[in-house]
Amino acid sequence: MKLFFSPTSPYVRKCMVTAHELGLVDRITLLPSQAHPVNRDANLVATNPLGKVPTLVTDDGQALYDSRVICEYLDHLGGGRLFPQDATRWNALALQSLGDGLLDAALLARYEDVARPEALRWADWRRGQIDKIHTSLAALEAGTPTVDDAVHIGNITVGCALWYLDLRYGEEIAWRSTHPQLAAWYARFGARPSMQATWALA
Repeated sequence: MKLFFSPTSPYVRKCMVTAHELGLVDRITLLPSQAHPVNRDANLVATNPLGKVPTLVTDDGQALYDSRVICEYLDHLGGGRLFPQDATRWNALALQSLGDGLLDAALLARYEDVARPEALRWADWRRGQIDKIHTSLAALEAGTPTVDDAVHIGNITVGCALWYLDLRYGEEIAWRSTHPQLAAWYARFGARPSMQATWALA
């Protein structure tokens, strides 16, 4: 399999953590790409018309895109361990949606800072995205939905989202001081070998 990636993409990291947990990482070749919202990578667009990472090309040549689809495909290959089929399924999927939504907001705010010309930046838009991050963190701290020590797609997604906040918004969103239970959870989950092995991809 081949995976188009950017080294600091949290969605790529989500897929790679999934691959590590399932024992599939050695089957994946990483293909560097420049996934930019304006200056689009023609090589990536040829495989994924959206021009986004992650994009996975399976061994039989099918292109899959969006981290949710890729992670579910990897889970299928790996024996179906990361998408619960019991009563915990809906909490896991809700966590995945919340983590992905938090990341969407974080990336949109970052694009406002680094991709949009300064004269065209919209401060209220950025504030709205940052507020989504804060309300998502508050929900996680309150346990709605609930992170725990299980290894499933929801906790993986939230773990990658918190990593990205540290990477891009360290002092601006100092979330640990106001979300101590979430911080304690992340200290445990972030220590997993799969999380440590994927801090930075090359």
